[in-house]
Amino acid sequence: MTVINRRSWSSAALLSCIQLISIVSTSCFSWSPLNHRQHTQFATLKPSSPQPYYSNSGGYEWKLNVASGDIATTTREKLETLATIANDALTEHGSDIFKSFKARVAVMSQSADEDTQQDALRLGLVATENIRKEDELVASLPFYDTDGSGLALAPHLATKLVYKDKLPEGYDGWTGDAGLLAMLLLNEMARLNVDGSKGIDLPTRKDGIPSLMSAWVTSLPSPEEMSNLHPLMWDEDDQEVLQSSSTKKIYRIMDDIEDDSSWLDENAWSLDRETFPETIKLQIGDSIEERQCFSTEGFRYAVSLVRSRSFFVDGSLRLLPYLDYANHDDFDSFELVGGGIGMLWGSAKGALLKSGKSLREGDEVCISYGPKGGADYLLDHGFVPPMCKASSTGGAVTSELTFEVDDTDRFRDDKLDILEYETYDLAPMEPSQVFDVTGGRPDPAMYQFLRLAKLGGKDAFLLESIFRKEVWGFMSVPVSEDNERAAVTAVIDACENALKEMDEIIDEEGSALSPKLQLCALVRGSERQALERTLEYVTQEAEALDLKEYYQERRLKDLGLDSDWSPEDDDVSFGGTRVPGGADYDW
Repeated sequence: MTVINRRSWSSAALLSCIQLISIVSTSCFSWSPLNHRQHTQFATLKPSSPQPYYSNSGGYEWKLNVASGDIATTTREKLETLATIANDALTEHGSDIFKSFKARVAVMSQSADEDTQQDALRLGLVATENIRKEDELVASLPFYDTDGSGLALAPHLATKLVYKDKLPEGYDGWTGDAGLLAMLLLNEMARLNVDGSKGIDLPTRKDGIPSLMSAWVTSLPSPEEMSNLHPLMWDEDDQEVLQSSSTKKIYRIMDDIEDDSSWLDENAWSLDRETFPETIKLQIGDSIEERQCFSTEGFRYAVSLVRSRSFFVDGSLRLLPYLDYANHDDFDSFELVGGGIGMLWGSAKGALLKSGKSLREGDEVCISYGPKGGADYLLDHGFVPPMCKASSTGGAVTSELTFEVDDTDRFRDDKLDILEYETYDLAPMEPSQVFDVTGGRPDPAMYQFLRLAKLGGKDAFLLESIFRKEVWGFMSVPVSEDNERAAVTAVIDACENALKEMDEIIDEEGSALSPKLQLCALVRGSERQALERTLEYVTQEAEALDLKEYYQERRLKDLGLDSDWSPEDDDVSFGGTRVPGGADYDW
């Protein structure tokens, strides 16, 4: 597979001319980051509490100004049309496909506070009956992983079934499983083309599933709507600000998408435009919309949808239609899990949606999107939840630091050999590693990697073949004061460089920020707190390196040579078991 060189980008954006964005369109849905799903363009931002973006309902909200009766009516009508189509499909086929589905798709209205008498409309799931207890099953969806005949989509269906004859054996794109799911999603869209089905007519599905899939696909936000909802679809200026606001770099993801789409276009799509058209037409409610499909823009759009809607369940990233309508709540909610689902012939593997609390009929059913940092939530789902908000108590703030074995290291080959063969049997390590920092004591695995990466000088003897099976274990504890200082200094430098890059953005910010840039500011504030706390901890650690015990001291202690020996002291033993002349041999 051809690899395109990574682009280089500047680290600061010109923000002085950016004004607060106000978009009001009669043809758009409203949206709240609590549901990154069905809803589209922003209008005037209305904070729902004195804290920017914080909502009493458990998340940051975009408020769409729908004071105009015509706009409010149009928005609600469109959402209700999509909900009706989805619910009709559920009514007709849901009991056969889902086995359990105690919910329906509904238009949700977020309550406004006293200062902003507006409603934010969005789609979600509401209970169709009382859920009497926590952990009660609300919905379940079988996988049908073997032939893909069900509703769920999994990455292996792309390589082993749908695109089996179009991709080389062992295809592994830069975008990984998200890219494979995006290819499946584009194929599902193409199959619904109003001018005649396109794409590959696989997988072959059970009765009722095509109707459910069609209703779900057409409810997805359009590319134009996603340009305001998801960072991967933002304009370049806003992406550049996010690039400097987080140690989790959006440009890495953008590079991966561009590399994969270029390869797919050259080796598959452009070779058969009858099957893989660049654009398609979809019936969306009462209108027909043209959308990018098998193209660079279409692939980026599909990846943004996959990142916002997929779940890691039962060892695989998956798209789980209809279960993914459930919105996120930080509290009283569970993640989707895998489990057995009772069938007529026994049981099958599937995804289970369980309630985090008791519900009454009509209450919204929420789930958790999992323990992630603010940047992960923004890059995946397009919002930042309260639990990732920087605060005096810390919250779930997190940042990322990346380290690698230097290309100029004279012992690089030895170190790469150790990382590949002598670390973890089932997961060989790459020469570049990413670690989370949350403030306070860093991850021990980060120091273990850095000690190996910085190993050299008088400590290089540990790289000899005699120690090859043990050296990775040696790295779990300090090796020498020089080596430990190099590892600690690497962490300090990484934190300082990340903070410096964020400072450049802060210096350029004006008083009025667009909603996207305020999200960047939330991520930046959270990560800055994690970096500053980590820097403080590691700086103090650097001042106490002489108090640590290193390899030499530990080895002498193991051999019983860590104290002075005198001939007059006949009680001294070596290694705790032998004394001079004390051997009991029968010659």
